[in-house]
Amino acid sequence: MSFAEVNLLGVYVAPISLMMAAAWVVLIALRRTADHFGLLRCVWHPALFVFAVYMIVLSSIVLIVAR
Repeated sequence: MSFAEVNLLGVYVAPISLMMAAAWVVLIALRRTADHFGLLRCVWHPALFVFAVYMIVLSSIVLIVAR
């Protein structure tokens, strides 16, 4: 389980930053879907809910890549 830096246009980038960007893209799709079905109106604190979903997606991506 070793993560190596990624060469992105000549700049070495930490792999967690790429995983964070991927999780953000997934979160955008999930948030649009939740907004379409009205799920965000049913939660107590929408911003906290979105942050929690982001953390779940990010940790899932890290676990998948670490495998």
